[in-house]
Amino acid sequence: MKKLSLLLSCFLSLYIFAQQPATSPSVVESALQQKENATQNSIVKNVPFKNIGPTVMSGRVVDFAVNPNNPIEFYVGYASGGVWHTKNNGTSFTPILDNSPTQNVGSVSMDWKNNILYVGTGEVNASRSSYAGIGLLRTRDNGKTWENIGLKDSHHISSILINPENPNEIVVGAVGHLYSTNNERGIYKTVDGGKTWNRTLFVNDQTGIIEVVRDPTHYNLMYAAAWDKDRKAWNFTGSGSGSGIYKSTDAGNSWIKVSVDGSGFPTGDGVGRIGLAIYDANTVYAIHDNQSRRDEEATSEESSDMLTKDDFKTMTSDQFLKLDNNKLNQFLRMNGFQEKYKAENVKNMVRGKTVQPVDLAKYLEDANSLLFDTPVIGAEVYKSTDGGKTWNKTHEGYLDGIYYSYGYYFGKIHVDPSNKDGIYIYGVPILKSKDGGKTFTSIDADNVHADHHALWINPKQPGHLIDGNDGGINISYDDGATWIKNNAPAVGQFYAINVDHEEPYNVYGGLQDNGVWVGSHEYEASPYWHQSGQYPYESIMGGDGMQIQIDSRNSAIVYTGFQFGNYYRINRDTNETTYIQPKHELGESPYRFNWQTPILLSPHNQDILYLGGNKLMRSMNQGNDWAAISGDLTQGGKQGNVAYGTLTSISESPFQFGLLYTGSDDGMVHVSKDAGGNWVNVSTSFPKDLWVSRVIASAHKKERVYVTLNGYRWDDFMPYVYVSENYGNTWKDISGNVPASPVNVIREDPANENILYLGTDNGAYVSFNRGDTWAPFSEGLPNVAVHDLVVQPQSKDLVVGTHGRSIYVADISLLQRMNAQNSTEVLVSVLEPVQSSRRWGRSFSPWSEPYTPSVSLQYYTPEAGEVSFSIETEEGKVVQEFTGSADKGFNVQDYDLTLSEKGIKVLDKAGTKVTKAENGSYYLPKGSYTVVVAVGAKSARTDLEVK
Repeated sequence: MKKLSLLLSCFLSLYIFAQQPATSPSVVESALQQKENATQNSIVKNVPFKNIGPTVMSGRVVDFAVNPNNPIEFYVGYASGGVWHTKNNGTSFTPILDNSPTQNVGSVSMDWKNNILYVGTGEVNASRSSYAGIGLLRTRDNGKTWENIGLKDSHHISSILINPENPNEIVVGAVGHLYSTNNERGIYKTVDGGKTWNRTLFVNDQTGIIEVVRDPTHYNLMYAAAWDKDRKAWNFTGSGSGSGIYKSTDAGNSWIKVSVDGSGFPTGDGVGRIGLAIYDANTVYAIHDNQSRRDEEATSEESSDMLTKDDFKTMTSDQFLKLDNNKLNQFLRMNGFQEKYKAENVKNMVRGKTVQPVDLAKYLEDANSLLFDTPVIGAEVYKSTDGGKTWNKTHEGYLDGIYYSYGYYFGKIHVDPSNKDGIYIYGVPILKSKDGGKTFTSIDADNVHADHHALWINPKQPGHLIDGNDGGINISYDDGATWIKNNAPAVGQFYAINVDHEEPYNVYGGLQDNGVWVGSHEYEASPYWHQSGQYPYESIMGGDGMQIQIDSRNSAIVYTGFQFGNYYRINRDTNETTYIQPKHELGESPYRFNWQTPILLSPHNQDILYLGGNKLMRSMNQGNDWAAISGDLTQGGKQGNVAYGTLTSISESPFQFGLLYTGSDDGMVHVSKDAGGNWVNVSTSFPKDLWVSRVIASAHKKERVYVTLNGYRWDDFMPYVYVSENYGNTWKDISGNVPASPVNVIREDPANENILYLGTDNGAYVSFNRGDTWAPFSEGLPNVAVHDLVVQPQSKDLVVGTHGRSIYVADISLLQRMNAQNSTEVLVSVLEPVQSSRRWGRSFSPWSEPYTPSVSLQYYTPEAGEVSFSIETEEGKVVQEFTGSADKGFNVQDYDLTLSEKGIKVLDKAGTKVTKAENGSYYLPKGSYTVVVAVGAKSARTDLEVK
């Protein structure tokens, strides 16, 4: 099953979009086979991709499987970065899911007696980038091979319980589809190792099972948490009457609901995500994201004399005009109103009825503020001491500062196996209680990231904790007093990347909940930075890192920011940071900004910056001042709690200033040929409402433009890729043979107009004929979501930003030379000069390995077969030769710069003495050489210079 794609969910999703019956398993299997065949036959399957990190900030952890007899060995599942294995307490990790069809993980469970690992695919946290899975995977050889054993339409699997006495008996909790209703939700059980499954609990087609736990000593006793939710691109309802707690006493064969009226546990529409923990047959804990509204709280303290945003929501004009000017000015300045809005000015606007008091509240509200302003009850902890019959809240009042208002993203509770009153809960912080939940204390630390999702407690050593969060893994041996950080894997979740033109060039990237980082593309993973004190990447912004633009005149000037359009201009030389988000005028409707707000520096003038809200904004002076150069370029937004009806992509033609394109999250593409004076909708022929993931004005032809659409948020996983040769008046579908997977990005090659690169939710592709056919990359690049692609033109590198496995780089110089005329010839890459060194074949210590040089030779052959390589002097004398085998297409051959016995004699005869190195090898002396690559009767040559 090597190099298969995430196609299962893609094909299954089609019936949602078209309201057709579920796709049959045979269609699913054929879809998986399509990607496998495409990879095996791909002419670029051997083009190597190198991971350049970063690792230190890591990515979102979702689950652990820890060896109970040797806890320095464990498996960790990352939301979109696969499963990794350590045998040295997290000092190093090995990826073991790379040979599977997906890197999207919801749960991990290990049968330690029989060395069988199960992975429930598809993350369950229901975030904006919680990717669907393909069912339950199993490996018996630690990831060398994987088999899919069912639940293929479940999309997101939360729990896997293996009977320790009978490994063929497994209970699984399935959350189901994220963006639509579906029937493969609930609890499933197999007694024959996954050959057949029986669904033992089904609530409804909108309610899945977010967690299943069992008594640590009795497999028959289980509890399950059902979660009723409805996510749309514009709204997320994270609670419903279907949510609740169920109990089984027969190993999951049957279930009864225990969170019923009169039990003490909340019921009704406000019941959100629930997490469970069992201490023994009687003692059960639950954490609940209560989405019911809070009661009005009376306070004994005198209210503050300062004005707040909420004051203006009910204030009349007469009341507003009577406000003290100093008090009003204090509010305006403290809340970042533009300088022109002073107290008397705003009062005049109210007198003139161009503004109402409520507009001051609206002025401050955006998607980010509304996220935290929702007055729900939030996190609550309940305890049952009678096996789930009755429940009591463990604490007084509210547990504020844990979930805020996005409890859907969290929902776990743990009880110490050695202490029934020792519990751990987490959301943004991680807390512990030693009195059964009456009181809590934080066990956060400076080196522990926020947003926690997984915890393991050592049953044999109290205080030994392994924590998983949005920033990776932390381990504590003193119950959270101090923590170790264990972030060796490159599992960063990048939303966007970019490059500058320095030598060596730098790569910039914005990550999920890990800010924006910059580092050299020459990064090599190494622990040396612990010695030097300088990590090769530098953090330049916090929050959820977003898009980056770098001034081509001075790469110290960087534009970037965090979610919902909060952008800054940064001068990295002076450490100056200037907030530049455009603001609407007081009295106007607030701008809507996407989670991933697009920005763009004009290729014609690097002082001109574009930023997309629901309108396109333009600054002529580096973001200091803004003007809207369009009306609303979306369908107008929808009522909901998620920013929607927003721009997602901006492009300006390098041929003409003001030839602009925009794309929106609700399927709109517009073009302006006069710098925003007039706009034309050119998206009427596209599938309706789909997210415009990219619009790209061609750098090769003025009239050409590319568009990709992403249907993920409609449960539509088909690839949508289009090109227009007439400014968008008409479009051609160029998705070709791309297997079903939502498309995130398309890029032109800057040197070869026929080459296009494509990034999907499950890998990257290249086309040599402008989209007629596509070939998947695979060497070194797993089946992971690719969010962004950039070509660094001087270095001829393709830089790949993945959402789960950090950043990759590939040398595409040979690919760029491909055309219809030379596709039947042998081609060989240009080699950079090699610096000769006395270190070759030597070591500085008898205890270290000798240093051995190597050059990597890329070549292309139109047919598979045996390849011969020879290294020749300027006079044509052969000094080394060897053979290899090649696949059709692009291949790589490493050459260690050694001489053959014959080559030594050739050089000796020419008067060049070569000295044997310490390792017994003879290396090329300084000089100019030619490398000849021959396949059959065809050959190609390239120069090799040793300086």
